[in-house]
Amino acid sequence: MALLGKKQEFTYDTGDLKVPVSLGVIMDGNGRWATKRHLPRSAGHRAGAENLKELCRNCGRYGVKYLTVYAFSTENWSRPQDEVEKLMKLFVEFVDRYDPELKEEGVRMRFTGDIAALPEKVKEVIKIEEERSKDRQKMQLIIAFNYGGRREIVYSCQKIAEQIKAGTLEPSDITEQMISDNLYLPDVPDPELIIRPSGELRISNFLLWECAYSEFWISDVLWPDFGYEDLTQAFRDYALRDRRFGGLSKKDSKK
Repeated sequence: MALLGKKQEFTYDTGDLKVPVSLGVIMDGNGRWATKRHLPRSAGHRAGAENLKELCRNCGRYGVKYLTVYAFSTENWSRPQDEVEKLMKLFVEFVDRYDPELKEEGVRMRFTGDIAALPEKVKEVIKIEEERSKDRQKMQLIIAFNYGGRREIVYSCQKIAEQIKAGTLEPSDITEQMISDNLYLPDVPDPELIIRPSGELRISNFLLWECAYSEFWISDVLWPDFGYEDLTQAFRDYALRDRRFGGLSKKDSKK
């Protein structure tokens, strides 16, 4: 894993490689990474945060426009209080300390999730960062923090229900597009590819509505060790996928 300030230099020659415009990453395996090294779990979370900046650099070089990462789920509150408190402090440190590097990379930072339920200091940092990075245009880094896919769908349904209650909408008028338009960040495209390090074979309540036609790529590498070569392989495999969206492939349609 490349640590902060020690940028790895690679030749980002995409050639004919098809790279997703919108990418989702479930940053999993920090605790196991630390345990394997006889370190506290907090060390794994810090290593994972360091690696996020490498992922941003690599995605930016490859031309990814939207990178959504799963940082803290609505279910993570069930973890020991000490671990949750350290995660909140690490989040604040990450945003404040590393914004200059993200600025250099042209990365706009946004946040998705139940932001209103977060501690005041975290909400303050989120507000400041979204404002100061809003004009950066190379790539958007969307951090899913206190995020749950089911909760997001409920949020959308509640907004639509308010319109029905107000008499401006009939239940029969509800469409899939309307639900999409009322999600947390409706302007962010659905991810074409979702990567999950650590070898787990589940979606873990991440972008449940948005991932309807996402391709999935699983790696046994734990998140802090997930690097440029792993990302490149994911993109190579993605480029070979035939995304038919329920229809026929070009090859099949000619038969």
